[in-house]
Amino acid sequence: MRFPFYVLLPVLLLLAACAGSRPSGGALEVVTAAAPEATEHALLVAATRERVATGPAMFNGERAGQLDFADLSISVPPGHKTGNIEWPSPLPGDPQKQFVARSLAYVDGAAAFKARLSARLAALPKGRRSVAVIVHGFNTDFDEAVFRATQIVHDTGFDGVPVLFTWASRGSLFDYVYDRDSATLARDGLEQLLSLAADSGVENLYVFAHSMGNWATVEALRQAKIAGHGDFGGKLRTVVLAAPDIDVGVFKAEMRVIGRPKYPFLLFSSSDDQALWLSGLIAGEKPRLGAYTDDKAAIADLGVIVIDLSATAATDSFAHNKFAVALPEFVTRLGERLRHGDRLATGRDSFSDTARGVGQGLGDLVGSTAGAVVTLPAYLLTLPLRAVGG
Repeated sequence: MRFPFYVLLPVLLLLAACAGSRPSGGALEVVTAAAPEATEHALLVAATRERVATGPAMFNGERAGQLDFADLSISVPPGHKTGNIEWPSPLPGDPQKQFVARSLAYVDGAAAFKARLSARLAALPKGRRSVAVIVHGFNTDFDEAVFRATQIVHDTGFDGVPVLFTWASRGSLFDYVYDRDSATLARDGLEQLLSLAADSGVENLYVFAHSMGNWATVEALRQAKIAGHGDFGGKLRTVVLAAPDIDVGVFKAEMRVIGRPKYPFLLFSSSDDQALWLSGLIAGEKPRLGAYTDDKAAIADLGVIVIDLSATAATDSFAHNKFAVALPEFVTRLGERLRHGDRLATGRDSFSDTARGVGQGLGDLVGSTAGAVVTLPAYLLTLPLRAVGG
């Protein structure tokens, strides 16, 4: 049965009413007041959005003709709760209690951006020169993308160089098709960013994508594979797919082009993800990867470690942010693994030790999260981990 738009409209209105945790209007106003106990994070930005003509927002939801760049500093309050964004209200916000901007600046051109990225990597000790590219999802304006990326960096304890890739989402539930097309167009910019990062002195390149941002991510990786640089000079490590808004059949076809990655992707799915349920209805009742738990073994054998969170509790209304909001222990453990360059490898080389090593490693990663179910690629259990981890 297909659902016409007038049937979906009440659901969209309900979603719009429940998505009101972020303030309307811009939230990026620079705060100069000192906040000694707050934590500041430097965040480089690559955007396929247009610059705003006036005001502190920097970028709007319209599409730019080429990749643009920025350099920000965002402050996280001392009382921050893992998984949350403490929105500044009233503006410009209180750095002791809320996320606030400490500095905002455009960076003109890819060469200048790459120079900043290279300098920050060079300032880190060898072995810790890592870049994490964070790709946001649907219905996300620039301010929210900035704060969400900062929250992920802060909560995971990632101590490399974070880079937000922000594509032209209008930040409205009623612009799903526009956002989807924007994410498709953004694949070229994301591939360009990953190539810049791979050529900047990085040792380990990570990608974290959420929701519709996974579409741009997997498309960019597919393009890179076809172009002959799918592993970005051997620098690409873990790719995290959190609640991906991708058609299951399309994802399988894309992975057949990408091939089994040297470092397995990590996929977080949940069958009760209501946002992806709605997306599936809009897409002609086609299941979305982030809510698909029927054939996890088939997905896993594409080169994906599937972590099914269906039985875990959610704190958001639509169970779309379980990876960050409902699983603070996992977020912290993921940060520890990324920070130490862990590639899910232990060096064991017998079948039994390999299986036990991977299982134990992922058990540590998921932590004590009740109900999380991990599905490993069958081929991974038949190879020496040193062949998988490099």
